[in-house]
Amino acid sequence: MIISFIFVKQSEKPETMNFLEVIKRPTKQEQKTAMKSYDTLSAMIDQLQTENPEIEIEETKEKIRIPLMALKLLAKILKETGRGKPVSIVPIATEMTTQAAADLLGCSRPHLVKLLEEGKIPFTKVGKHRRIRYEDVINYKKKMKAAQKRLLIEIMKSDEESGLYDS
Repeated sequence: MIISFIFVKQSEKPETMNFLEVIKRPTKQEQKTAMKSYDTLSAMIDQLQTENPEIEIEETKEKIRIPLMALKLLAKILKETGRGKPVSIVPIATEMTTQAAADLLGCSRPHLVKLLEEGKIPFTKVGKHRRIRYEDVINYKKKMKAAQKRLLIEIMKSDEESGLYDS
């Protein structure tokens, strides 16, 4: 699974960006730094006893409170970055264009529109344009992966029963 990291300029609105075009793999130096930071952060998280711990930015001596959930998310980001994987943070309620959703699913835009019109993925219309929630696209993708896995297991069982597959 690839998690991608999205950098948004303040002048750009996330809903108008093409998220898939800004994905970048971390450099070797970023990977090394991320792995060291991950080890330290994950050990520290296990010792925390508050839901909103205070952390200090060493360079500025600024202290800030961070929800524990956000620190755990940061740990996951560091872990994946350390493995050399791009990381993306997309708000669940983010709406996508049909082209962005098609790109995410790895299909054509006309095929995606067909899925929308068949009711397989929920969407809303803004004027003439269809908008799909990121969460709905991901749910559809998970459902399709589960169906593929079930079919592969059925094929393997059928092959075993007919003697085509040696174990």
